[in-house]
Amino acid sequence: MTAPQTEAALTGPVIAFQGERGAYSEEAIRHHFGPEVEALPCESFAAIFEAIKSGQASGGMLPVENSLAGTVAQAYELLMEHDFRVQGEHILPVRHCLLAPPGTALKDVRCVRSHPQALAQCAATLRRREWEPVAWYDTAGAARELAAEPEPHTAAIASALAGELYGLSVLERGIEDDPNNSTRFFIIGPTDAPRRDPSKTSLVFAVRHGPGALVHCLDAFAKRGINLTKIESRPMRGRPWQYWFYLDFEGHWQDPAAEAALVELLRQASLVKMLGSYPAATGGPNSTG
Repeated sequence: MTAPQTEAALTGPVIAFQGERGAYSEEAIRHHFGPEVEALPCESFAAIFEAIKSGQASGGMLPVENSLAGTVAQAYELLMEHDFRVQGEHILPVRHCLLAPPGTALKDVRCVRSHPQALAQCAATLRRREWEPVAWYDTAGAARELAAEPEPHTAAIASALAGELYGLSVLERGIEDDPNNSTRFFIIGPTDAPRRDPSKTSLVFAVRHGPGALVHCLDAFAKRGINLTKIESRPMRGRPWQYWFYLDFEGHWQDPAAEAALVELLRQASLVKMLGSYPAATGGPNSTG
């Protein structure tokens, strides 16, 4: 894992991400910010927040939801624990590539290494080609280690970026079973994002215990014509059978209708935490652009 930089060494935007170099999170950073932005690999989601807090990074690329696997619960738990803001979102189509050392032919592949989730997302292709799946701790890590120590008849499933970084050949692109596999990322940082419409707002709230409590909270948005793009409940850590509700809506919190809805939500809910208003991603699910 690359060692974090010191704050004094920063010369431009540095965006922290979880995983090895070549991870899909780093691919999202390049797509969103461009290749000139420096990406800082971290060992865990928590380390992303620590890197921002210490000044080692100016922001973070945090996966919060996958179109197949659902919400990344740990990401939202960390957003609850820290006072950072969501500054943007990015929808990354996940395109799994079959990577192998140069000179390897597709017909020679017998076993394929990758993270268990990536292997599961390519399960039909693996069965059809009669490739043996080998679980690895990380997609990019599987590519890096295969490049460092090539093995006969062995390939890895990872991003095209991982192949580029580690000098592996792309034998085949898009081997995932479901072409609609995408991951939604939050770009997080210490300050609010400058306003740019169309906007989206994310928040977390808890309801009081009583009949109709959730309905009253959601009605604050419905009666003002505000479209919700996500509503999901998750258990509160350390408080059995109590739940947080994650909510996204179209618009900025400073819009008059949204501001009035949030005032009413504050009256109806037992707790509300604003995660941020930010430019809505274009081309993704629930996109308004």
